[in-house]
Amino acid sequence: MKFHPEIILGLLVLLVFPAMAQARVYEYLLDNGMKVLVKPDRRSPVVVQQIWYKVGSSYEHGGITGISHMLEHMLFKGTEKYPAGEFSRIIAANGGRENAFTGPDYTAYFQRLEKSRLGIAMKLESDRMRNAALPADEFLKERDVVAEERRLRTDDNPQARAYEQFRAAAFVNSPYHHSVIGWMTDIENYSLGDVRRWYESWYAPNNATLVVAGDVEPEEVLMLAKKYYEPIDARQVAQSKPRTEVPQYGERRISIKLPATIEYILMGYKAPTLKTADNPDDVYALEVLAWILDGGGSSRLTSELLRDRQLISRGSLSYNPHGRLQTLFTLSAIPASGVDVAEVEAALREQIERLKKQPVSEEELSRAKTQILADRTYQKDSVFYQAMQLGTLETVGIGWPADEVFDQKIKDVTAEQILYAAKTYLNDERLTVAILDPQPIPGSAGPKVSAAPHIQGE
Repeated sequence: MKFHPEIILGLLVLLVFPAMAQARVYEYLLDNGMKVLVKPDRRSPVVVQQIWYKVGSSYEHGGITGISHMLEHMLFKGTEKYPAGEFSRIIAANGGRENAFTGPDYTAYFQRLEKSRLGIAMKLESDRMRNAALPADEFLKERDVVAEERRLRTDDNPQARAYEQFRAAAFVNSPYHHSVIGWMTDIENYSLGDVRRWYESWYAPNNATLVVAGDVEPEEVLMLAKKYYEPIDARQVAQSKPRTEVPQYGERRISIKLPATIEYILMGYKAPTLKTADNPDDVYALEVLAWILDGGGSSRLTSELLRDRQLISRGSLSYNPHGRLQTLFTLSAIPASGVDVAEVEAALREQIERLKKQPVSEEELSRAKTQILADRTYQKDSVFYQAMQLGTLETVGIGWPADEVFDQKIKDVTAEQILYAAKTYLNDERLTVAILDPQPIPGSAGPKVSAAPHIQGE
């Protein structure tokens, strides 16, 4: 008997994740303007707390790029009530884990604990929402730590540096022009006053969303939130300027000459997100299109350019439909040994032109949709991921209900919509091309070679 992919996926959801199928999201608003989202998932006795602030690198201006990430580091340096290291010690003593992350559109802090310990996490997190000490001696040390982090992850990584230059060329006045970690000259010249002003400007309950997922009762979570977060007064929050990207009037190209051993190409097309699109259906079509090009072993990049024609040793595609600003639909590739990067670029362009001229087959369309939905199903097996999806959507301004309709929107995408999206957005007037041209590495006289290291995505 032949099974259709959609039927197999439906059985997977019903048999493996019955509890998740019944899950719903509970939304509350505290008196101080702080939003609370709760998603019960009772498959294991754990809970995840995440606090999301509407501030990230895309809120920054010249001279302080990366300050959101620097402030994230400083929030682990204690408060008057809980000195440096005490927060982490208490969470660990209660069997939990905690950390934080900064993105272009948000900064988030999280803890994962046994469900009865949620109140402990809230007590600690609510304290540093308004009472971070930001000590001067710790600031100087942490500034050096961030500078070293940039050196290791970006400056000493040719592909990461190429990607950073690529983004800077693609975006002129959009704050997506700079990376999350910021430019080194800005990092080295941060002042403690910069960090304090950023903290005072953005860290307030009325600029935050609390997301709790796991084995919890929504009303009990609300009671805890009222106890620990509601006493914090709302504050006037800084207003971010629009900074809408200026129109692009033709293809942009940059050649990046760095000490390296491999060539690398990036091709990025300006593309909408669910927040910026005039027609959200275009975004869902682009998402399916992305999986047709790069969605596993049967995708076009892998099956045609890597296996059949052996032009690339590695290729990938990145597209984030959940940004708060216009984004990039980006293809990247490393040429196979003996293949010139110009030949790889021509092959990538051929793939794009084909999508603009020929509707994808029903088989390809069905396979891509099934892969997307299966991937989301497996990701939602993680309580942390469930919370992260809600926090992301709410913080960037799309709204968490978009997660509930995402699967159906993907199922509804047609071959005609993909053809339209490709014609509309994947054209040279929206394209930036960056090529890493390897230069001799000091102390090494070796020739250019091709390999397949990690390719940094958006």
